[in-house]
Amino acid sequence: MYNLIQLGWNEFFQNQFQMFKQQNFIPARIAVENKQRYILYSEAGELPGEVTGKLLYSSEVAELPKTGDWVAAILFEDEKKAIIHSVLERKSKLSRKIADRKTEEQVIAANVDYVFIVQSLDNNFNIRRLERYIVSTLESNIKPVIVLNKIDLTSESLLRKKEAMQRFSNLPVILTDALIGTGVNEIKNILSEGKTGVFAGSSGVGKSTIINSLMDKEILKTSEGSSSINKGKHTTTRRELLIIPDGGIVIDTPGMREFQLWNVDKGIDQVFDEIELLSLECKFSNCTHTKETGCAVLNALEKDIIDEAKMHSYNKLQKELRYLEEKQDKNAFLKRKEKEKKLHKEIKQINKNGKNKGI
Repeated sequence: MYNLIQLGWNEFFQNQFQMFKQQNFIPARIAVENKQRYILYSEAGELPGEVTGKLLYSSEVAELPKTGDWVAAILFEDEKKAIIHSVLERKSKLSRKIADRKTEEQVIAANVDYVFIVQSLDNNFNIRRLERYIVSTLESNIKPVIVLNKIDLTSESLLRKKEAMQRFSNLPVILTDALIGTGVNEIKNILSEGKTGVFAGSSGVGKSTIINSLMDKEILKTSEGSSSINKGKHTTTRRELLIIPDGGIVIDTPGMREFQLWNVDKGIDQVFDEIELLSLECKFSNCTHTKETGCAVLNALEKDIIDEAKMHSYNKLQKELRYLEEKQDKNAFLKRKEKEKKLHKEIKQINKNGKNKGI
């Protein structure tokens, strides 16, 4: 049995659920997603579940239940399973572009309060990669927390923390050695009851080890990364929601070799706020800050007011975002044409049937 408050239930979801209350639905939270099979946590306990055919075929992939989602489900007590009829509106989601050529959104976790962005100090530390994660986190009004793990592997952990704090002055930066529990209490203090945190980062940075330390026992399998090539091994193979004893909720995720952007205009504005402010002074409203005359951003770059590496990162993310928008526009156009073609065929068939009947 689970307490809904303990699972993160609040007024936002309660108000949405009123319409389902009279229809014998129960609220449940997605703990594990495995294709169209799910594990749900509810007041009735842990339940296997699946979605209705109607929900499956009327929804885009990103709209189907994901780890962290709240759903309205029908409980079949005799079979000890649940059928999911609806996904409640998300208060937040961490998304990226799916890691292949398709232009699709991949929802990593839903209804998240914090994203713990984990980097290890065995040559995994990278400010530019942090920017990418933080941009996507802020886009959905989620609070980012930087976690620098494996501090035992370097004598420069305080220097790395200083670098991160200089670049992201308004964000918490936590140093951890998850194997012996150093710094883990700082994370636990952030995750109070009902609050949800997702752990994100590359493979082998120690996300699962940190979660095991939070849980006070080994819940998740872990393995060492390769020290010779500084690449971790994929131990976590699915996204899984866990409840911390006397605390909040954590979601573990598989390591991500790349984190491509998905609709992050607002996030870029916040992470590169000084560049966005300067851009208001540019001569041209559509200035790309690359070669235009009268560009206030390039002028600031020449005077060393803006860091060159930061500017390069900004341009790279903007270019990626513009490419994504172009692909989305093209996909929307192709979908619209396909719809029109289908409708034209249906009208043609109706007219043909009418003629055959002599109408």
